[in-house]
Amino acid sequence: MAGRRYDQGRVKEYWQHVWDREDVYEFDDDTEDPTYVLGMFPYTSGNLHMGHVRNYTITDAYARYRRMQGEEVLTPMGWDAFGLPAENAAYERRTDPRAWTQLCIDRMREGMESLGFGYDWSREIRTCDAEYYRWNQYFFREFYEAGLVEYEAATVNWCPDCETVLADAQVVEASDADPHDGDPFDGTEVCWRCETPVDRRELDQWFFTITDYAEELLDGLDDLEGWPESVREIQRNWIGKQEGARVAFDVEYAGDGVAAVDVFTTRLDTVAGATYLAVSPEHDLAEALAQSHEDVAAFIEAATAGADDDVAAEAGIETDATAINPLTGEELPVYVASYVLDDVGYGAVMGVPAHNERDHRFAAEHDLPSTVVVEPAEDDGNAGDRDDADASVAEPFTDEGVLTGSADLDGLDSPAARERLLADLDAASPDTTYRLRDWLISRQRYWGTPIPVIHCEDCGPVLVPESQLPIELPEYVQTTGNPLAESAAFVETTCPECGAPAERETDTMDTFVDSSWYFLRFLSPHRDDAPFDSERANDWLPVDVYVGGEEHAVLHLLYIRFFTRALADVGLLDVREPVRQLINQGTVLHSGEKMSKTKGNVVSPHEYGAETTRLFVLSAAHPEQDFEWTARSVSTAYDLQQQLFGMTQSFVERAAVRDERESHDEYVAREVDRTVAAVTDHYERFRFHRAVSEIRTLADLLGQYREYDTPNEQVYRRGLRVLARVVAPMAPFLGEEMWNLLRGDGPVTTARWPELESTVDRYDVERSLVETLRDDVREICDVAGIQDPARIEVVLAPDWKFEVREVVRDSDDTEAVVGTIMDDESMRAIGEPVQQYATTLQSERRELQPVLSPADD
Repeated sequence: MAGRRYDQGRVKEYWQHVWDREDVYEFDDDTEDPTYVLGMFPYTSGNLHMGHVRNYTITDAYARYRRMQGEEVLTPMGWDAFGLPAENAAYERRTDPRAWTQLCIDRMREGMESLGFGYDWSREIRTCDAEYYRWNQYFFREFYEAGLVEYEAATVNWCPDCETVLADAQVVEASDADPHDGDPFDGTEVCWRCETPVDRRELDQWFFTITDYAEELLDGLDDLEGWPESVREIQRNWIGKQEGARVAFDVEYAGDGVAAVDVFTTRLDTVAGATYLAVSPEHDLAEALAQSHEDVAAFIEAATAGADDDVAAEAGIETDATAINPLTGEELPVYVASYVLDDVGYGAVMGVPAHNERDHRFAAEHDLPSTVVVEPAEDDGNAGDRDDADASVAEPFTDEGVLTGSADLDGLDSPAARERLLADLDAASPDTTYRLRDWLISRQRYWGTPIPVIHCEDCGPVLVPESQLPIELPEYVQTTGNPLAESAAFVETTCPECGAPAERETDTMDTFVDSSWYFLRFLSPHRDDAPFDSERANDWLPVDVYVGGEEHAVLHLLYIRFFTRALADVGLLDVREPVRQLINQGTVLHSGEKMSKTKGNVVSPHEYGAETTRLFVLSAAHPEQDFEWTARSVSTAYDLQQQLFGMTQSFVERAAVRDERESHDEYVAREVDRTVAAVTDHYERFRFHRAVSEIRTLADLLGQYREYDTPNEQVYRRGLRVLARVVAPMAPFLGEEMWNLLRGDGPVTTARWPELESTVDRYDVERSLVETLRDDVREICDVAGIQDPARIEVVLAPDWKFEVREVVRDSDDTEAVVGTIMDDESMRAIGEPVQQYATTLQSERRELQPVLSPADD
């Protein structure tokens, strides 16, 4: 046994067997108020990648720590198993999506077990099982009956490569393909998954009306103190609340056509500067004009087809319609413009080229005038870059300022002008809009939850009765387009209301529906009479810690907040926020870039040993930070494993020890306590990299201790037992081996977290004091030429200095602190030294750090 190196591969099967035998991770349903720790469950792509490893290692380490603190911890795992990639993979391999998905699950679960993740596998769920997705259909029915579902013709985002509809949040900019960048409508629009340019089509679609919750979702962000501010800000921007005004423009067009066109603006103060009106290609007015104007119809067709190469951002066509500016009475030309979006505001804009950048670009392209009506409060010349009020403006002035050229509003600042206009202008009224759009859930694919609707010619769309759920997917048949639509056995049915021949809905649900409530199913995964146990959910939610990437901010993380509220409103939940604390993990980089198969820089999680990998990803950086993967850095984690195992093994092989305790033993014992205090603090704050640093430092100290003198048996053994327990959440197989060698009771996984032998209030201050003293002694020895001092005498500050320092630290800038101190009789007895010291400290009060008490010092 002497000299045996630690080999995770040799021991992991044994410890997995022990954990399974003793049901270490199986969770008792009767537990009250457990700690719910959850990592975002993975899409079944086939293999674990380094992003998975980092997420689940963070989750697992924290869950193990909380369990060792004596808490009942729920940490389940499941599979986000529906989706187009599985369908495509099955098509390419001439198999079916279910078989391919199960193969992927088997591989990924094997990888998770080799990494030592401590999941309660008895709660495992797969979203592609009918036992799961029947509840998606149940929720659809509940939401429909509560008025939270709409079916309507809509111009939608269409990916020609995926052959399916995309929600707004799944349309991204080609430059970064990042769905949380805050604005998917700048630049070329592409599919978030395959980056194919997106078309626009008009289809009958199903929507969840998430917009009904826009205000509540926005307000709730202020209460999510455990969420990163970056995610909250991304959601604020995506919800996009804007307060402004609704302005009605009267429009006339050929054939005695009259219409009132509403626009939304946050800059009502610029209405006098409107020089044109523009509507979107999908606007009712545009469609009416297209009926009698072939050129308008041709433009609309090109614009709505998404032909990006043919229709520029500034593209538009002038019509024969005219609008009346409600403030000035001037006639304005009316355009159909591609930059105006039908689902933003009211699908129309008042064009103010002098004070809006997009309007300015459009006006320049179409030779439209710019009328300046707002100038800087102190004219710096920027707004005066023109020959007269109606000439072209070189650059628009988009800030607020003072009105000009607006009749009796001249001289008012922008806010005051808006208030006046809202009060006096009949065509204007206060209004609020949101950038958030309803959640389009229809997908024209096979591998998803069938939407439980039957289409009847006489009755219209009819819900499938609850007693007939689940509507299961038919056998997969390879075809282009939507395989469900090609299955006559699936499509052909009868109407539940009138009994006439009818057809099933062939769209399936967006797979984000599956992941919007899975955290609830984990609570009671085997119930067949309800989606989840409502009473248990009310007791156990919200999820205490949820780990996942920031890239999910406007998809998954917004949808789970909506879903939880909707479930509450249909009577299934009392809780309205699903997650208390959110941890975003950063990216693992290799050669300066995110690991990717296409870039050829992927490192397998098992290439360097699974446990070494998990220890390294925790030690490399704070969970929220990106870090670079290098073989040299990984080797430091391996070396630490060997160091900890080796020193434990050599100790139990009857290393020399002694029983009596001396002064240096007390120092080591105190440093063990300081390490426990520090590591506990770091685990609480998810600072695993610092916890690893603490472990490495204590291991080095124990090594020095043993070299310096025959160690005290109790102190040294306790130090090793502490190391075994504090490293176990991050390296569980290593922790078990060390704990077993030290004859610990049971698995270390179920052991209690180490307790302090003495109180440690400020481990950082204590360590700083020791380091400072060491440096001072070394410096004195160097200056005095002392090689081996026989005795070192340390003189401490008198007690009164500690008292004065604390009084000054606790004071504020307005307090006459020196006088207050000198009012104390004991301080007056000391006299001038107290006054001088207090005066000096008062000037440094803001920089004063805490110090130890005289006794601890």
